[in-house]
Amino acid sequence: MWTVFVLCAALAAGAASAQQSGELAGTLKKAKESGTLTIGYRESSLPFSYLDRLGKPVGYSIDICRAIVDAAAAEVGRELSISWAPVTSESRFDAVTSGKVDLECGSTTNNVERLKRVSFSPVIFVAGTKLMVPRGSPVKTFKDLKGKTVVATGGTTNVEALERLSARFGLQLNIIRARDHADAFRVLQHGGADAYAGDDVLLYGFLRSSGVGGKFQITGDFLSYDPYGIMFRKGDPQFATVVERAVRELAVSGELDRMYKQWFMNKLPSGERLGLPMSAQLDELIRAIPEQAE
Repeated sequence: MWTVFVLCAALAAGAASAQQSGELAGTLKKAKESGTLTIGYRESSLPFSYLDRLGKPVGYSIDICRAIVDAAAAEVGRELSISWAPVTSESRFDAVTSGKVDLECGSTTNNVERLKRVSFSPVIFVAGTKLMVPRGSPVKTFKDLKGKTVVATGGTTNVEALERLSARFGLQLNIIRARDHADAFRVLQHGGADAYAGDDVLLYGFLRSSGVGGKFQITGDFLSYDPYGIMFRKGDPQFATVVERAVRELAVSGELDRMYKQWFMNKLPSGERLGLPMSAQLDELIRAIPEQAE
């Protein structure tokens, strides 16, 4: 967990000389010239990034990205509008590296392998892979999945966790890779899989928002640890400084805590309430954000 923060801190520190030069480059230069930043959003990653009843992207990650856009606007000295671009679990990385989106605002895990391709903000959430199964299922732990079919969203760390466990314990899993989280849940709903492997917070979101949550349950064991961050292009030190500073100011001011309560404790725009208090791990990481910037 601390490796992520060390890497983020090093990235921010390396940006200082670029910022002091006074000349904009990379994403900030593009923003200054175009007056726009493009946000990649997810359609069903409740409550991080999803579409409300009017088809508008909303969520915890979306609010954090709006704060980053405001910080970028202050940096370039002009108002910036937001251009919205939908991404999926599989398309999000290419969308960032190709320049199609400037910020990917969803439920994306920051890990060492991904840091080879992209950059991340400080950690904004801590999740972990769990299993959703039909209520009354004999599947209690991942070891009960031997020879069974499991659905997960393609391009996620959930798939990687399943592949790793299947190889290590000889589970011989049949893994279905769904297009997105909502598709994965539908596969489970219609009996196409014995279990749905996903980040625990997203699974709880489906239980509370689907209307059929009483038919399913979530197992207790974590299959992986997944710290989330806002993703942006690698090798852009000026923008990295803006992203880090924006998240740090949210943490220092208490606004990040308010955002968390709004999306995880209070009633959502769609009417449901997740009722998920902030974990001790996330609270510790958020408190450490100002320290990492020093």
